[in-house]
Amino acid sequence: MKDLAIIGSGPAGLSAALYAKRANLDVVVIEKEFLGTGQIAESAQVDNYLGLCGISGFDLGEKFRADAEHFGTEFLEGEAVSLEQKNGVWIITLQSGDVIEAKAVIYASGASHKRLNVSGEEKFIGKGVSYCAICDGALYRGKTAAVIGGGDTALDDALYLSDMAKKVYLIHRRNEFRGSDKSVLKIRSRENIEIITPANVTEIIGENRVSSIKLDNGREIILDGVFIAIGMSPASDLVRNIVDLDENGYIKADETGITKAAGLFCAGDVRTKKLRQVITAASDGANAAVSAAEYLKENS
Repeated sequence: MKDLAIIGSGPAGLSAALYAKRANLDVVVIEKEFLGTGQIAESAQVDNYLGLCGISGFDLGEKFRADAEHFGTEFLEGEAVSLEQKNGVWIITLQSGDVIEAKAVIYASGASHKRLNVSGEEKFIGKGVSYCAICDGALYRGKTAAVIGGGDTALDDALYLSDMAKKVYLIHRRNEFRGSDKSVLKIRSRENIEIITPANVTEIIGENRVSSIKLDNGREIILDGVFIAIGMSPASDLVRNIVDLDENGYIKADETGITKAAGLFCAGDVRTKKLRQVITAASDGANAAVSAAEYLKENS
């Protein structure tokens, strides 16, 4: 039996592993993908991680993993399909049928960006297609970009990009935006933001990088990048009947990562919080590991 099982090998899970191993815990990280490091690997360049500005997302993820491995973290490839607690022990069943038992669990499964599912989207991820303006916006200083979406994230992304990009297109499939009216008013006052509604992107075009997009109104827009902001889906189904979720499916927990289930902690993008970035995920992992260590000490 393990002291701690960590579900997820993104920045939150790897940070948790490092802190847990330093606390002398017997730890296993369950990773869905072999040698996986989470969504960060999709970012062409990370400009907002302290001390490593300009590094590629893949290289940053590899550094995180190397640090966790340095302290002797055990990794197990497999997808967790069942999680339950019996007599104070957490039992994790993998898709392969393998079963792991642990005294505590950190759930760091993350959240995935919703896709447009149009031609060219997958091809150009990291090559002009992004899902995070705060992460990648600086790459478009003096350039032209489009934001797709109509909620608060899309509106905030458009405003954020307008401070550095030459031109920003805000494209939404409906006439009315779901985001705050205050943000819409700000957007309408920005000379370098053009609102296009109602319209849907039908194709993302380019050779080595994005060069234009096509809309269902027949228009083609020449640009350098596309920011897709149509929402996220937290990977919380496995714990839906174990912990409390908010209206969007995120696990209700503060920065300690403590959930309502004894011995079950959460970290990273799957948790309720304002900012979902690599640096906050790593912070979550550290906090959750400390919480788990304290729990194990109190219940030893």
